[in-house]
Amino acid sequence: MTHSCVRVDTVKLMLPILVLAWSWALGEFGATILFAGSLAGRTPTMTLAIYAALESDLQTALVLSSVMVIVAFSVLFLVRVLVRDRN
Repeated sequence: MTHSCVRVDTVKLMLPILVLAWSWALGEFGATILFAGSLAGRTPTMTLAIYAALESDLQTALVLSSVMVIVAFSVLFLVRVLVRDRN
């Protein structure tokens, strides 16, 4: 009994931390461009794709940004629903 309670409490505590870490990493651009670099075909990330699209096609950059925002909000909403259902 004790182990299952500890496991559930640990997951409840870790889930918001993991979501915040993921959302921070999702929006991190500076470290990506400086440390990972922008090697065509080798280091593809959404932020680098948006950055490249801004130079040539604004519509593509807006679509990519919208997808990124929708995915981020969907994950946050899903986590909120999962945490609420467990309480």
